[in-house]
Amino acid sequence: MGAFSKVHRFHSAGEGANVNNVDRFGTPAYSLYTSTKVFTLHHHISVTDENGREVYVARTKFPSLHDKTEIYKASGEHVAHVQRKIFTLHERHFVTMESGMEFQISNELFHIIKDVTNIEGLGWQLRGNILALNFELYDSVGNIVAVIGQKMLSIHDKYCIDVYQREFEEIAVTILITLQHMIRDRENSSSSGSSGGSASSGG
Repeated sequence: MGAFSKVHRFHSAGEGANVNNVDRFGTPAYSLYTSTKVFTLHHHISVTDENGREVYVARTKFPSLHDKTEIYKASGEHVAHVQRKIFTLHERHFVTMESGMEFQISNELFHIIKDVTNIEGLGWQLRGNILALNFELYDSVGNIVAVIGQKMLSIHDKYCIDVYQREFEEIAVTILITLQHMIRDRENSSSSGSSGGSASSGG
């Protein structure tokens, strides 16, 4: 229902962009899709195009206190390094692009229903609605860069990203992968807290 729903923005490959996205922002240049596989020693996110071809891959080694993630193009070229900073009031992820550009995102995003997070170092904004599983990414002058939608009730943690500015594709994909880690960490924290919470909050 993703392409036709005004609430949930996720759509599968071949469905076309979400109707609400098109109404608000026009037709995106193209869409990409993520799927997550969790292994014993690695957390693996694959990013594919509309034909199912892998475009990017992200790998996170476990166990890793700092949640260090490397993002590569399918050709093997390094794109970005993402690392979580621990022992902060608001969990932060630091991103270093292969170009040397650096920015950071904190989980202040996760206020109750809808919030705006400034991406420090870029001047961009991530506007999110975690309850509706939708996020919008805007550049420093307020133009839409991409719209992200998460598939509901998916065991493989699937997302789609409608890209509006081709030149920012690598940054947008990196932000999406970082966002996936932040949402996963938030869910893990919530589940551990609700199960009795004997675990220390310091790690």
